[in-house]
This record gives sequence, structure tokens and C-alpha cells, in this order.
Amino acid sequence: MLDLSALNPQQRCAVETLDGPVLILAGAGTGKTRVITWRVAHLIERGIAPEHILAVTFTNKAAREMRERVRALLGRAGVGRGGAPTICTFHSLCVRILRRHIARLGYKPNFVIYDESDQLGVVRRLLAGISSRGEKADPAAVLALLSRLRNGGDRVALFGDPHARALAEHIAERYQAALKACNAVDFDDLLLLTLRLFEEHPDALEACRAQYRHVMVDEYQDTNAAQFRLLLALTSGHRNLCVVGDDDQSIYGWRGAEIANLLDLEQHFPDVRVIKLEQNYRSTNTILAATNALICHNARRRAKRLWSQRGDGPKIRLAEYADEEAEASGVAAQIQLTRMSRRAPWSEHAVLFRTNQQARPLERALRQARIPYRVVGGQSWFDRREVRDVLAYLKVTVNPDDDASLLRIANVPARGLSEATMERLLAASHERGESVFATMKNPVVTAGLPRRTRESVQAFVALVERMRASLESGGDAGRSVGGGSLAAWAEHWLEEIGYFAEVRRSEKNAEAAEHRIQNLKDFIATMDASTPAGGSRAEGLRAFLDDVSLDTDRQEETEKGGEAVTLITMHSCKGLEFRRVYIVGMEDGLLPHARAREEGTLDEERRLFYVAMTRAMESVAISFCAARRKYGKLTPCRPSPFLKELPPELVEMEDEAARRPVSAEAGRRLFESLREAAR
Repeated sequence: MLDLSALNPQQRCAVETLDGPVLILAGAGTGKTRVITWRVAHLIERGIAPEHILAVTFTNKAAREMRERVRALLGRAGVGRGGAPTICTFHSLCVRILRRHIARLGYKPNFVIYDESDQLGVVRRLLAGISSRGEKADPAAVLALLSRLRNGGDRVALFGDPHARALAEHIAERYQAALKACNAVDFDDLLLLTLRLFEEHPDALEACRAQYRHVMVDEYQDTNAAQFRLLLALTSGHRNLCVVGDDDQSIYGWRGAEIANLLDLEQHFPDVRVIKLEQNYRSTNTILAATNALICHNARRRAKRLWSQRGDGPKIRLAEYADEEAEASGVAAQIQLTRMSRRAPWSEHAVLFRTNQQARPLERALRQARIPYRVVGGQSWFDRREVRDVLAYLKVTVNPDDDASLLRIANVPARGLSEATMERLLAASHERGESVFATMKNPVVTAGLPRRTRESVQAFVALVERMRASLESGGDAGRSVGGGSLAAWAEHWLEEIGYFAEVRRSEKNAEAAEHRIQNLKDFIATMDASTPAGGSRAEGLRAFLDDVSLDTDRQEETEKGGEAVTLITMHSCKGLEFRRVYIVGMEDGLLPHARAREEGTLDEERRLFYVAMTRAMESVAISFCAARRKYGKLTPCRPSPFLKELPPELVEMEDEAARRPVSAEAGRRLFESLREAAR
């Protein structure tokens, strides 16, 4: 039996309320993940079959953590045999549904999922075909607007360059057609095609409703219009929908999140039960009192007041610096002093900022002070050239109609298929309304190519078809490329096509080349874990590619492992916690951002500051600059107006704190710590 006495009264109420619509308002640090996992376990203990339970969140990391916690609880309680609840992201859920039903929408079940890099390639090709005067639009800006248009964001007209917006509207249909010709879908399609499936094929919707009879949603304030429609479709029959969220932490409106989904839930579920979690287990009462006062300046919100049993703690420190270089040096000095005087590990410190550009002076200052650091949100490991090449080969093996992947690897390693040749084949494929691979197999098209080019095209087509046949085959052909092992099959083909040799040729340093090759082999070795029990290599490869495409929260950090200070943007820090938080650049124009007033997003900017402050467990230090460099010149700055919203009795200026007398005991401890650090 689960011991619910381990929960506080509000958490227990949320766990025990199992039927009908429920809104759990979970403030920062109030244990929402604990509530969700205990609620899943409690449902199973009360006799609900695990396969009828669905819990949806936004990141793969959160889903993995939730699955592990549920597994631990079920094991401890001795329940949960005979199945497992579905705990996944929105996009993973839609992939599961579409793999079963997408043929009804005119796609093949072996569709591939385009990531942002693949999407940008399609947008660039479409833009290249548009002759327009004036400055060329940024493909990334066009893609972002295209996504908002397709998702029906209410504020799309306010965002971005008008030229880019016009181009997004112009290519929307052609973009969709280009993806479908490649039997590919993007992240938006996963949601939109599932909704279309439910609208056009009610029996598919009924099958999903019958399977998912209890639905829970984490981070509900981050849902967009399409995700809300999906939840409404799944739960409008049984109405067992439990959403967990905090409107005060809604900071992703710029990418389509609709705070109204949480604020206006009663319009769709008039009998929804609202349960507030207000006991905070993370921060001191000084931090909570300051953030409560700050967020009350947002008029449209659900009232809640966080409190803690962790004591008052120190006041919030506020410092002014001459410019960003002085600010970075000052923060580095504070971190170093705290490290020595309190023996605080580097990992206890995090520096938060509004924009990525603010990290540069901070990195310089930390390097000069020899303070180890990591930048969260750096380049993904999956963006490395060799990894993307290998993924492209694997995607083409699963789906040769994937133009983006095929164009990437057609001449890697070099095999006589120049860019000019591929551009000619791409143009022919557009004229004929088919994929590039289908065009390469068409003798009418290839007859017009020079003999050696034609032979190269035919050799490449034969290579792809051999790879596909060996993936599907068993027997001798299967054994010759690694038997049942998907990893051995992939390594064999990379060796046969000369990819490893290509890496060695392209890298001047032999040791660096071998390091890259070993990284690839380590990457390939993870493939077998995706193969379902009793499944084929082809099923395993499709599952592996789905996992990679959907796992967007994998990030490489500047420092891996060990002790390091964290540098992170405010938008990336939600869900994290640190003992000591330094918030830099609190100036009007940075936070709130310069666009916020004209776009009507001041409330969201205030929520962003709220999220940043509530990451702190023990102390918060805030700083701003009197001037900041813009285009190489120092420009005067004003402090953020949000600073005036913090209760003055909870804030002290850094110079005031420095002038305050230190007790003899505190001085002795400081001296001992400094002497110990100097040894």
C-alpha cells in the first residue's frame, strides 16, 4: 500500500481526487512531479489498468524521470504488474497514434520526422525559387512564423518582419506538399495530423479514448492551441482530465503557449475542481515573499501565495555596475568569495540572463578567474556533422523518399554526384511531383545525364536498395552484416561505403579523426536498445530514429561532469534549482525586453523574472549596468522597472551589505575558510 501520509494535505487531496476534471495549481517548488507520480501509482492501486493511464509532459527528460519515479513507487507498493502506464511527451504520443493510423491520411507508416535542420533545408529551397526584390528573409524567421501560422497562434500578426511573414504565408502550402512528397512530417505535423485524423476518422479517436481513460498533463500552462484541442478530443467523453500547472510560470507565449488554456479551463469543464499547492520546499521565505509581491502586479492570474518552512534566509542583494564587463567580473568575484568563505561547491552557483549574448562577458570573466563553468543550451551533440551524416544515411534506408536526408549524403563520401547534378535532379523531381530518389530511378530523366553521371546515379540507387534489403533480410544476407544486431549492421555499412575513411581523410589530426570515429561507434552502439522485444532490425531502426528526432532536450554542455558554475538563460532554467542564483542584466530593454510594451507581453516578462528568482534555494543576487555596449559603443541603461516591485525591506544594496559589521564569530569562520582554501 502507498503511504499517503508522506504527502502534505493539499498534495494528498490532489492524489486522491481521481475522477472528473481536476486543475492542480502547483506553484514553484511545491512538489508537482511528486504529486503526478503518486497519483499515477494511486490510480493503479485503486484498480485502474496501467495501460488506461496516460501522463503527458513536455520534455523527454521529464518523462524519463516520471517513469522512473512511478516504477519505484509501484515496486515499493507491490502493485503495477501486467502493464505500464503511458508516460511521454505530446509529440511521442502523436507518433504512437500516427504509426498505427497515418495511412488513412495518405502517408506511409514509415514516415520520417524532420527536425529543425531538415525543415530549414526545405524552407531555403522554397525561398530560392522565389524571385523577390529587396533583402532576403532569414529562413529561420520564416520557419518560426510558418509554425505559428500552422498552429493558429493568436498573436502571429504581431511577430517578426512583415517580409518574412508574407513569405511564410506564401510558401505554407508548398512547404506542406514538399514534406508529404518525402513522406516526412515535422513537429507541428505530429499534432496537426493527429487532430485531422481524429476529425476525419472518428473510429480512430474512439480507439484512443478507450485506451486512455485517465489523462494527466504536466506543465499545462505551456500547452498551445493544438495541444489543448488534442486533450479535449481525448477526454471529452470520460472527462477524467487532470492538469498540473502554474500560470505564474507561463513564459513561452512567443512560441505559441496559450496561458488562457489554464486561466479559462472552467469554460470547457465548468465542474473542474481546483486544488492549490502553495507549500514551497525549495526557497526561503524572503525569496518567496519577494516573488509573491512581484507577481501580484499581473492582474490576470489565479491567486496563490507560496510559503516555506525553510526560514527567512538572507535579503536579496542588488548591485549596480558601470558596464557588462564590470558586472561579469563582480559576479565572478562574488562566486569566488562564497566558494572560499562558505566552502560552497561551484555547482551550487548559477548565473541567469535574458539573452544568449550576455553569456560572452561572463565566460571571459570566469575563465580569467579560473572558475569552471558550463553553458546549458549550447550546441547539441546531434548537430555534429558526422552524427547528422550517419542519421541521414539511416533515414534514407528507412525512407528513401526523404529528400533532405538524401541530398545530404548523396555525395558523402564523394561518388560523382556533384551539387550541380543533385540540383538538376531536384528540379526534375519538382517538375514531376515526386521524390528525388524516384527521379533517380526514372530512366527518362537519367537518359539526359552524361554517361559517367548516369552510372553514379545508378550506383547510388543500387547502394540504397542494398542497404534497405539487408536491413529487412535475415538468413545469410543478414548474418553477413551483423546477424540480428542493428548496431553491427550500421557499422558494417558505414565501413563499406567508406564513411570512416572519409572522416580520416577530412581530419588533419589523426588522433582527432579516431576520436570522431569512436564517438560515432559509441553512438551506433546505442541503437540496439531501441529494438522492441522480438522486433526486427527495421522496427528497431524506426524506433531509434523516432527517439532521436523527439529527444529535443538533449544538450551538450561546455563542461561535462565535475564541479562547475552554470550559465543559463531564464527561458531554459524552468524546472531547475540552485542554492545560489545570480540574475544579471536587470535593465529596461533586457527585462522587460524592448519589444514587450508594443507586443503587450509585459506580464510574461514579469513571469520570466519570477521564474528566475524562484530557482533559488538560499540566496538571490541581482545586478544591472549603468551602461551597456551596443554596436561597440556604451549606451546608458536604466534599471528594470520590475526592481521597484520588490518589497524594499527584503532588498539590500551590495555596498550596504559590505559596510555592515561582521560578528567576531563570523569573522573567525571566514578567516578559517580562507586559510583552508589557501593551503
